Amino acid sequence: MSDPIIKIENMNKWFGDFQVLKDINLSVEKNKKIVVCGPSGSGKSTLIRCINRLEEHQKGSIIVDGTELNENTKNIEQVRAEVGMVFQQFNLFPHLSILDNCTLAPIWVKKMPKKDAEELAMNQLKQVQIDDQSNKFPGQLSGGQQQRCAIARALCMQPKIMLFDEPTSALDPEMIKEVLDAMVNLAKQGMTMIVVTHEMGFAKEVADEVIFMDEGMIVEKAITKEFFANPKNDRTKLFLSQIL
Repeated sequence: MSDPIIKIENMNKWFGDFQVLKDINLSVEKNKKIVVCGPSGSGKSTLIRCINRLEEHQKGSIIVDGTELNENTKNIEQVRAEVGMVFQQFNLFPHLSILDNCTLAPIWVKKMPKKDAEELAMNQLKQVQIDDQSNKFPGQLSGGQQQRCAIARALCMQPKIMLFDEPTSALDPEMIKEVLDAMVNLAKQGMTMIVVTHEMGFAKEVADEVIFMDEGMIVEKAITKEFFANPKNDRTKLFLSQIL
């Protein structure tokens, strides 16, 4: 077994007096796809936001590809350069074209020549099938197209890991499939992924393992087939009975 690309040990997080994550232990092997599910407020989004230090944990350790996330700014920058993130809201810059949204970070953060950045961006936009929209502005695109642009933008940093925080929850039902298709395609290419989602069809198709969280804890973690066929915890059983 190789060293896990993400290793979380006894990680705890509070917002003021409220403990949002309790003794989280998780290791993710390279190229694995993990789906995190659970009821609203169970700490799923906070967990993945801690993995690139968008949220700061107070106790325990998080090591991403050999770099520990702590107060060291250099470490944080190094991890963020390797970890792409896609949010519920698309977070695109409305005043920039789709192409410029995608080339901004490679040019400014990675000091990539503009021509190379544009070539990379067009390749990534092609991957998610919106290369024909590259000169438009976010406001001219549908929600599904904007979310696919957000995925392409994250991929332009050539990350080793992709985190998805409920990427389809803000979309109309008919747009969900196009975003999930782009994510399935990415999974097939071997990207290490952690996806917070309620899309159980996607979990069954793509995930190597599924994690169920409740009240800030990992209640159950199992190989996908086992998770759906034979959940162990009563709380997991209830959740699945309500969602499936």
